[in-house]
Amino acid sequence: MTRKDGQFVQRVLVLAAALCLSPFMGAQNPVPSRHPDPIQSYLQPLVDDHTLAGAVTLVATRDRVMYLEAVGYRDLANKSPMPPNAMFWIASTSKPMTATALMMLVDEGKVHLDDPVEKYLPEFHGQMVRVTADDKKQNGSASQSSSQRVPANHPILVREILSHTSGLPFKSGAQPGALDTMSLKDSVRSFAAEPLIFQPGTDYKYSNEGLDTAARIIEVVSGMPYEKFMQKRLFKPLGMNDTTFWPNAEQLRRLAQTYKFDPKTKKLVELPIDQLTYPLNDRKHRYPMPAGGLFSTATDVSKFCQMILNGGTLHGKRYISPESLHAMTSVQNGGMEKHDYGFGWSVSKNGFGHGGAFNNAMEINTKTGRILIFMVQQDGPWGTAQGDDMVPTLEKLSDELVSQSD
Repeated sequence: MTRKDGQFVQRVLVLAAALCLSPFMGAQNPVPSRHPDPIQSYLQPLVDDHTLAGAVTLVATRDRVMYLEAVGYRDLANKSPMPPNAMFWIASTSKPMTATALMMLVDEGKVHLDDPVEKYLPEFHGQMVRVTADDKKQNGSASQSSSQRVPANHPILVREILSHTSGLPFKSGAQPGALDTMSLKDSVRSFAAEPLIFQPGTDYKYSNEGLDTAARIIEVVSGMPYEKFMQKRLFKPLGMNDTTFWPNAEQLRRLAQTYKFDPKTKKLVELPIDQLTYPLNDRKHRYPMPAGGLFSTATDVSKFCQMILNGGTLHGKRYISPESLHAMTSVQNGGMEKHDYGFGWSVSKNGFGHGGAFNNAMEINTKTGRILIFMVQQDGPWGTAQGDDMVPTLEKLSDELVSQSD
């Protein structure tokens, strides 16, 4: 072997070793990390002290993904590293997507925000309101029984089901523990059959029922199943190929396992998602849950957020009008209960966003032009005090990343 041949072989061996050491072989084009990496440096100790098992963090601007990195494990028991293209149940992060779909129909003049819901869903006609002890005391009518129902002061409106001010409760008593066992049509009928928990427009109560009802309106007005509307009008055009209510076999292999912190053992314990029915790819017995049933990846969610940050357009295609986007991301609930909420979005002084039941977050800062997607699959409170500061800290670090790139 010549000296030249030996140098060539040495380069090949070095390259092969590097490839073998890569923990994310087969992942979808992860963005190279910066060195040093403040986000990774912040999250890794939280994996080490069992605050979380693993996570994927993505930072993007209007036109590019600046950062995409995974930390920790997808599966602790098997020590499977978390890949950047891991699938997650995004839970209530589904709500802004459902609200966007309804606003498409508003733009087309097929739905009006000030219309009563009963215009589209007659089963909501003549709704009643349950009178509580506090209501009776405030109204000076202590003689009324605790089970009394009174007529609603007005039919609930489309804008009220989108802003959690309709009086619909979080979930129906007809639904069992899991929220995906009834068809959307049957679920919404059960909502209409029960009394409201307050007079429409007078209070704010976070409600899965409201967004599910909005999805049923999509079905009735569009003439197609809600999930097909979402696929045809939103997910497929945006290239959100990993966003689904039913992850397939390949996607299930990328699904992050779900954990909960056990205060007794000070460790993370694996558990199923109690709001869903297994197997997750069962299309016969599982139904789409518009208020919180989607599975997705950080990359897919970032595409939706880029469209929103770009004023309702992406790659030359308009999805919703600037007027509808402004309505969605402005305070629509009157700031009641000290929470600012639009249509499907929580609103803040710097922008808007939404979280999910298992601690994932989707945040858009309109002042800095930054998108933060934090994907994690963890039930209940964090096991350490640092957990509550996680998203605010990541927002700060991601804003610094964007500002340094200007």
